[in-house]
Amino acid sequence: MWDTVFSVANAAALVFWVALVFLPRWPALLAAILYAGVGLLCFAYAAGLIGIVTGTLDPGGPGATLDFGSIEGVRGIFASDGGVTVGWIHYLAFDLFVGLWIARDADAKGFSRIIQAPILFATLMAGPLGLFLWLVIREKRARAQGRWQ
Repeated sequence: MWDTVFSVANAAALVFWVALVFLPRWPALLAAILYAGVGLLCFAYAAGLIGIVTGTLDPGGPGATLDFGSIEGVRGIFASDGGVTVGWIHYLAFDLFVGLWIARDADAKGFSRIIQAPILFATLMAGPLGLFLWLVIREKRARAQGRWQ
């Protein structure tokens, strides 16, 4: 079961990333990425997390203590296929959300898709790295435009 959930979540996220990078950014497409992409990933994450924490979907690895206050507790959650899958979906959802924000912000500030593509790729592959790159690159133009939003 978890292999299927993992594969479906990966494929869905990749479809939305490809659309974000290569398709025209029509309002309907951006809404689809936000609600159908990020929203469904968030729902899958929430359902999986609740199922793992309550023990109804995956009780965790051997001797797992399901808590978020210790490294042992987090390790216990990730010691199972369900924990790894839910954790990965967490990354997929947040990275896609951040990528969507970067793309919209870059469009508003007049950055070309050629500049955006490697930043979005960095966000897909290593979320915080892509976000950091974007924050550094956008800063000068944001100041010049008087927009720090």
